[in-house]
Amino acid sequence: MDVNEVLLPGVGLRYEFDNTEGDRIGVIAKRAGDFEVVLYEADDPDVAHPLFHLSAEEADALAQILGAPRIAERFADLTHEVPGLDAGQVAIEPGSPYAGHALGDARVRTRTGASIVAIVREEEVLPSPGPGDLLQPGDVLVVIGTAEGITQVEHIFDKG
Repeated sequence: MDVNEVLLPGVGLRYEFDNTEGDRIGVIAKRAGDFEVVLYEADDPDVAHPLFHLSAEEADALAQILGAPRIAERFADLTHEVPGLDAGQVAIEPGSPYAGHALGDARVRTRTGASIVAIVREEEVLPSPGPGDLLQPGDVLVVIGTAEGITQVEHIFDKG
C-alpha cells in the first residue's frame, strides 16, 4: 500500500492512502502531538471531512492495538522469503514454570536455536525483549525459528 507523506508547514505532517474501497484517508500528525483522521471527497480531493481526533496518548493506544496482531503477520511474511524459517506464537499459561521469571531463565536460543522477537502483553507489544524481561501469565511470545525449534519453545514454556 502506498502512503504519501506531505509536509504541512506550521501544522505537522499529513499521511494519505487509498483504502480497498477506493476512499482516500488522511492522518494529520500535528506538531502538538495529536492526530486528526480525515476522509477526502472523491469529487474534490482538497475537501476533507474530519472523522475523529486522537490525543497523543490515544494514538499510542490505537497503534499498539493495531500493531500487536500485525507484528506476528510481518514475521510470518518474512518466513515466506527464507526457506526453513517459521514464525510462531507461544502463550505463557498461568501454570508455566517461567511465569513470573525472566525470559533469559528459559535459555530458549541456546536450547532450541529459535529466537523470541517480541512479547505481546494485552494490547502492548514489547519488541526485541531482553533476557531480564519478566514473563507474565497471558503473555504471547512471537518466536522465529525452525518448525521443530518453535515446538521445542512451546514445550519449554509448558513443561520447563
